[in-house]
Amino acid sequence: QVQVSESGGGLVPPGGNLRLSCVASGSIFRTYTMGWFRQAPGKEREFVASIGWDDRFPDYADSMKGRFTISRDNARNTVYLQMNGLQPEDTAVYYCAAKTLRDVDYNYWGQGTQVTVSS
Repeated sequence: QVQVSESGGGLVPPGGNLRLSCVASGSIFRTYTMGWFRQAPGKEREFVASIGWDDRFPDYADSMKGRFTISRDNARNTVYLQMNGLQPEDTAVYYCAAKTLRDVDYNYWGQGTQVTVSS
């Protein structure tokens, strides 16, 4: 069982920056594919970004490219999401998820962290 926990959400003005962190348990963290997703009020959950094992294949939703950066620190079992130029439409609960080498889908999810972009 992999436990996932996010942190770093909060209130930020339009144009501001925020960095989310996500810690996942397990001695083989470096082999997990880690993803960030978000869900805005009244909307379905959507993909934000992912990063493969050993820092391979970072991927982003089109609307996040150039503004968001995903990275990981395998020594700390942590993945980050640096979000720059935030806009009100980025307001959502952001979720971190883990997928092990045995998984087809993301099977391990955090509780989410609220990001609110407002003046």
